[in-house]
Amino acid sequence: MKLRIKEICDEKGIMQRELAEMINITEVGLSKSLNGNPTLQRLVEVAEALKVPFLELFEKNPNSCGEPIYKKDSKGNEVVIGYLKK
Repeated sequence: MKLRIKEICDEKGIMQRELAEMINITEVGLSKSLNGNPTLQRLVEVAEALKVPFLELFEKNPNSCGEPIYKKDSKGNEVVIGYLKK
């Protein structure tokens, strides 16, 4: 799945530097985190800072192989953990 964080920042007029400040990390740290393998906690922090639902961070794939399977994290946010086959 691809992340939509840059797109959401553009829509809200927020620069990545500002987003990094909102979650108290450096711009380089944010970039490395999001371009590598971001933790669930980091994604939750980003969603909260951008004031969007957690699942909005992910690009929707119209060609997915079925219905998403969700799991709730420790804060009650829904996380896609897989897809049911059609």
